[in-house]
Amino acid sequence: MLVHRLVHRSGSARGRRLAVSGILLAAFSLVFTLPAHAASAADTPARGSAHMGMGVLEHDGEHGTPVPGRAVQTEGVDVSSHQGNVAWSTLWNSSVKWAYAKATEGTYYTNPYFAQQYNGSYNVGMIRGAYHFATPDTTSGATQANYFVDHGGGWSKDGKTLPGALDIEWNPYGATCYGKSQSQMVSWIRDFLNTYKARTGRHAVIYTATSWWTQCTGNYGGFAVNNPLWIARYASSVGTLPAGWGFYTMWQYTSSGPTVGDHNKFNGALDRVRALANG
Repeated sequence: MLVHRLVHRSGSARGRRLAVSGILLAAFSLVFTLPAHAASAADTPARGSAHMGMGVLEHDGEHGTPVPGRAVQTEGVDVSSHQGNVAWSTLWNSSVKWAYAKATEGTYYTNPYFAQQYNGSYNVGMIRGAYHFATPDTTSGATQANYFVDHGGGWSKDGKTLPGALDIEWNPYGATCYGKSQSQMVSWIRDFLNTYKARTGRHAVIYTATSWWTQCTGNYGGFAVNNPLWIARYASSVGTLPAGWGFYTMWQYTSSGPTVGDHNKFNGALDRVRALANG
């Protein structure tokens, strides 16, 4: 009887140890699982915070800086709310002669620093323009074009205002191509461009990267006839351009430039920048 009781107690203790082990394993599983989900959510930026070139380093990397060539190029910058109030005089004195400021995103965001950036660059003598960060998964191209024009993206023939730019690139909030097929993406972009042209009389500039354009539009070449190309590539040269464009108009070549990180080169002298402004 004594032996039986000892064996029974021993078995019960082992059962309790197994049960405790199971609880501990479950607890550890929760500890290591929850932060992973939290990190994933934390990695998604807040709506409205996107800006030109946000995905360039992650997707295309950085491969040097531009090699000086014989062709004359004109330095420019692009800014968004990340830069806040910009030191335009400092940039002007460092030979920056043109600028684009983010005006809108989707149909839910306007840049709170837009007035200081858009008017401040103009007031120091720069030729300036506005850009729209596209979110094709939220509303139609036409709807976003109208929102852009109504909130700073218009154009006037004063010799110092560039046509609006459509920033179409990697989706920082979700699926790379915003859940659209290549043909759907082309249709969305066409919708935006046609509406912008109807509202302002100007063809919008297209800002993009060759790798994104190839993946998400199937390397569509139909916009090259009318829409100037602003290419994003952080390297010693622009590399291969999207289909249809034989040359670029602007090139965003770095996100770590002086005063303002995003620096660009206009493919021509200052008089060519002015010509684009005048249409």
